Amino acid sequence: MLTQQPPTAHELQILNDLPTVWIKTDEQLERLLDELDTLDIIALDTEFIKRDTFFPRLALLQINTGTVIYLLDAPKLDLYDFWQVIGDIPTMVLHACGEDLGIYYLLSELPALTNVFDTQIGLGFLTGELSLGYQTALLNTLDIHVNKGESQSDWLKRPLTFEQEQYASDDVRYLLALYNALKQQLNQQNLWQYAKQDCQDYSTELYNLSQITDDQLYLNVANFNYNREQLAILQALCEWREQLARSINRPRTYILRPKALQELVEKPPFGIKQLGYHDIKPQVIRMYGNEILNIIHQVQKTDCKTYPELIPIPYRKLPSNIQEALQDLINAHAKALNIPENILMRKKWLGDLYAHAIDNKRALPLALLGWRHDWIIGSLLPTLQNMIQPHSMINNQPVVATDTNDEN
Repeated sequence: MLTQQPPTAHELQILNDLPTVWIKTDEQLERLLDELDTLDIIALDTEFIKRDTFFPRLALLQINTGTVIYLLDAPKLDLYDFWQVIGDIPTMVLHACGEDLGIYYLLSELPALTNVFDTQIGLGFLTGELSLGYQTALLNTLDIHVNKGESQSDWLKRPLTFEQEQYASDDVRYLLALYNALKQQLNQQNLWQYAKQDCQDYSTELYNLSQITDDQLYLNVANFNYNREQLAILQALCEWREQLARSINRPRTYILRPKALQELVEKPPFGIKQLGYHDIKPQVIRMYGNEILNIIHQVQKTDCKTYPELIPIPYRKLPSNIQEALQDLINAHAKALNIPENILMRKKWLGDLYAHAIDNKRALPLALLGWRHDWIIGSLLPTLQNMIQPHSMINNQPVVATDTNDEN
């Protein structure tokens, strides 16, 4: 529950009066880097374009130092040293940092950040909302309204309009105030350390995702109903699509949309004519149709022993008695910690936990290795293991134990 008092009229005026300074040359950037080296905290946001390219085109970086808002004209600047400097600042505040950090890891080629606080994650501990937007967050927490009408602007256009510049500045103008309000409330409820660690774990998870190998990308779209040959076809197509998209700098969906991948896996074509019956753009068939067919045919001729292993059924498909037993444990622990149930244990993490229970070689997500770890290992995981027989699979389905008190 949010209980923060909104800023006074004087405090709000100070925020509204923060000057905006453009950084358009490398000389100006050097002076800014010297200033950033002296700071303990900044707020950061990015604007980029990624409508028709594989790689995002960074257009603008916004930084709030607490006294000045800087707008960095990214296409004009050498940002090599900038990435290192902001990674060394003790605290960097963002809201919904997924795409921002994705750009950081792509362009900087530096290790996982350890200084990130995502106000969206912090708000989750107080509200139970997993994806509260910045506009709603400011309105609910600080009673401040910002206009989000320019979110889909052409951020590479120069000069920016007044509305674009105002929008970009406002994206960081109130972010430090939001951070301070959240920190106060989280500390009052003894949740600050939990939220802080979740932010760091998320930062590392995003880094790990940026390092995933092409041959593992199929797992993001794989269906547990697929047999091993179908999984092998999907794996090969996803790997080929990723490499091609990267080489021609076009979105993955320009080459093959998810529906097309599904159709190719479930009804593999044997000729160009059959490709035309799938949800594939005509120009893609003309340019890459033979490649797609060759990939599928090569997989079909490959020794099936090399095919990927079957994917276990998703957690949501498990019998209701298993899900209810785990949910009871989650609810009790969440109540004890005064944390919303969906923040303590997200549905995706339950799926990861279930996969680990079936095969302990599958790593647990970072979020379950931190402050949740003792509870996971001592309570949730043993309960799940006692209710399934993970090494007994029939048609890719785990055999559920009839007596939940039996020991494995």
